This record gives sequence, C-alpha cells and structure tokens, in this order.
Amino acid sequence: MHTSDDSQTARDERSALLAGFAAFGFWGIIPIYWKFLQKVPASEILAHRFVWTTSFLVCLLSWQRRWPEVWSAFRSRRVTLYCLGSGLAISCNWLMFIWAVNVNRVLETSLGYFMTPLVNVLFGAVFLRERLTRFQLVSVLLATAGVLNLAFGYGRFPWIALGLCVSWGTYGLLRKVSRTAAIPGLFFETTLLAPLAIAYLTLLYLRGTSTFGPAHRDVSLLLISTGIVTGLPLVWFGHAARHLRLTTIGFLQYLAPTGTFFLGVFLYREPFTRTHLITFALIWVALAIFTAETIRLWRSKRVSAEEAPPLAD
Repeated sequence: MHTSDDSQTARDERSALLAGFAAFGFWGIIPIYWKFLQKVPASEILAHRFVWTTSFLVCLLSWQRRWPEVWSAFRSRRVTLYCLGSGLAISCNWLMFIWAVNVNRVLETSLGYFMTPLVNVLFGAVFLRERLTRFQLVSVLLATAGVLNLAFGYGRFPWIALGLCVSWGTYGLLRKVSRTAAIPGLFFETTLLAPLAIAYLTLLYLRGTSTFGPAHRDVSLLLISTGIVTGLPLVWFGHAARHLRLTTIGFLQYLAPTGTFFLGVFLYREPFTRTHLITFALIWVALAIFTAETIRLWRSKRVSAEEAPPLAD
C-alpha cells in the first residue's frame, strides 16, 4: 500500500529528474547564447555577468527567505576566504569559456568538461587524500593519454580544455571545503567580485568603449539577462541534487559537454580530425570506466550499510 509520503517522494524525484535534464541540457546549449554576444569583449561580458547574477541572486534569496544562511556564512572568515578563492576560480572558468566560444573553439570546451569528473577525482586524491581505486587511476591515465595525443598529433596543446577542467575542478574543491550551499555560495562569490566588475564597467563607460546603453539596446538586454542565464540553471540543479541519487547526477552531467560537442561539430562546423576522434574516444572510454567504478563503489557502500547490525538503543 502506497502512503502519501511515497507519492510525494515519487513526485519529487520526477520533478528533480526534469530539473536535472533542464539544467544540464541548458548548459549544453549555452554556447548559442554567448554567440549572440560575439562582438562584445569577453572581459566585458564577464563583468556584466557578475553584476547581473548578483542582482538575480538577491531577488532569489529574498524569495526563498534564505538570508539567515548568508549572514551565518558571512560571519565566518574561513568561508569568506574560500568563497573569494572559488570566485576567482569561477571567474577564470567563465572568462575562458566565453572567449573560447566566441573564437570558435566550442569543441575544445566540450573536451574540457568531459575531462572534469576525472580531474575532480585526481584533485580529491591529491588535496583531500582520497584513495584512487585501480580503475579510477586507469581512467585518469587514459584521459592524460587523450590530452597528449591531441597535443602531439594535432600540433596544438588543448590549453582551453585543460584550463576549463582545472579551473572548474579548483572551484569544486574550494566549494566542497567551504561547505556552503550552491545559491548562497554563488551569491558570496559574485558579491565579493562585483565591486571590481562595476569599477571595470565604469572605466569602459568613461572611455566611451562600453557596449552597454541605449545605443546598443539589444546587446544591453542580452547582457542584463546573463544574471538569469547564470542563476536559473543553478536553481534547477539545486532541486535535482536534493532529490536524486549521486549516480544519477553523475550520468546527467555528461549531457552538457555532449550538447556542446554536437554544437561544435554539426552547427558551427569546427574541424573534427582523426586526432580529435582518438582523443575523444580515449576520454569517453575513461569516462565509461570511471562511471562503472562509481556505480560499483556506490552499490558496495549501500550493501555494507544494509548489512550492518542495528545500533543498540
């Protein structure tokens, strides 16, 4: 017999799955949005993104009534320092991604985000002393072989891909250590760096080189909407993360680089050589091994938990 709690859980899981598809699917097609801003310098787009994302998050936090979380974290010097570090990491990531999309390197951004889970595992082993299993080590070595193949076979080191996965991995590491929730944490990061963004935009305006204002109405509306473009997928992701298993989130995260990959190859017709194919094949095999190992570890932990004797009262 199904209880109301079971029905509510099922509804939550369905809505969370839809939210997960929406978040990662949106991140997969986000290059289309940045292409509309191709004539705006990446640094100016980044500055606007910080300003308008902060504005969006102020409204969102007020609506969710989560300001006590923000004030509690704000009183911690440790959290502030970690959020400043993660803010710098995400600013590097955003700047690199926007620039890469607008100079027709979409395919390389896809490679970077395919590599990200493997970099996260490597960072966990190096910085958090998490032990790598044999198959996880094989995955990391295969990914390394893929990068080296592209560097030597194609004649150009994939620094954009490496920069994106390292900056995102650094961001994830700092956020994990800071222990802040997704939306309050992002608010901290954007708020700490927003004054620099405002100063930079003011300088552009005084020099007469700003692309924001009545003379550039369509571009200005797009720049203002960067706040929604940044914040809304995080709301969807937050809902998905609360109600879905970690393994499900792990599978969903590949939607974003897959979407970007198809955009780069089929929509923007970027070169996809035999060397690219070998590199991506090595990364995909590495991810398949990594994912299978993640599922095995998760199942073994669940079985261990179920077999453990109950605690005495």
